[in-house]
Amino acid sequence: MLSSSSPPQPLQTGSSSFYTGFTRLCKGLSVILVLGHVLLQIFPSALPYVALIPSRTIPFAWNLITAGYIEQSLIGVAISTIGLLLFGKSLEPLWGSKEFLKFIIVVNLFTSICVFVTAIALYYITRQESYLYTPFSGFHGVLSGFLVGIKQILPDQELSLFVLKIKAKWMPTLVTLISIATSFFITDSVSYLPTLLFGIYMSWIYLRYFQKRPETSLKGDPSDDFSFSSFFPEFLRPILDPITSLFHWVFCGRRSVSSAELRGRLLDASPLPGSDSIEAARRRERGARALEQRLAAEKLSAMGKVEGTSHQSAAENV
Repeated sequence: MLSSSSPPQPLQTGSSSFYTGFTRLCKGLSVILVLGHVLLQIFPSALPYVALIPSRTIPFAWNLITAGYIEQSLIGVAISTIGLLLFGKSLEPLWGSKEFLKFIIVVNLFTSICVFVTAIALYYITRQESYLYTPFSGFHGVLSGFLVGIKQILPDQELSLFVLKIKAKWMPTLVTLISIATSFFITDSVSYLPTLLFGIYMSWIYLRYFQKRPETSLKGDPSDDFSFSSFFPEFLRPILDPITSLFHWVFCGRRSVSSAELRGRLLDASPLPGSDSIEAARRRERGARALEQRLAAEKLSAMGKVEGTSHQSAAENV
């Protein structure tokens, strides 16, 4: 469940706080990612049993679960571990540990299912057996899903990407464009691109329609600020809105409905006062307020350390 009792930590802070504040759950999941990579280095023959290989998924159906936690390269496990720890500092305190873990499990499972179906479809279309025997694995599907969560909660927070500062609400779109662009120059892009793209889409589906919000007793986030077209520039949204309505009907089993109708369905036709824009604004304000509280606490802690060092130095001089 969502929780605002403890504040999230910022994604970009000073060096003194960069290595601190990681949650126990994220540390445990990081250990699993590292151990999974070590297992493959010691027993390379275990790869077909833990990675998603479409031709072997039946009867090895557990691969749909295990593949997301197996990194085949050292760079992959490093990026996944660091990303999990940093995103967890911001998302887990707001969502709560139970909901944070649920998000990871759901997004990982349904991303793997989509990758499996896509690989089978591509094989029947192209007749290339590589789609059947490519080992798909990695945590990057969930990492891309975390970007969607940051877009929902802290859309206006600026994140550093190399020398650029970009608002969090544009990060999923930017990562998607960069991944698609680089796929034309990387021969094995099929091993990561579907997982990354489906990770973004599945996380949006979950947060948009199914995540419970106890503060309003609603499921999902029907606000216009979190619609699928919000991932794209404004001039494209009038064109995309009819298409995304079709996606809602095909993939979600529901037509696009008004906010009042959606609230009425979820609360037995008893709509709540207010609007989705107000709810979205409250969510952003809560995230921004918690972020400011964390920054203030870290600043006070840093000042205390500096004063303690100064007193110690003065005592030594005396």
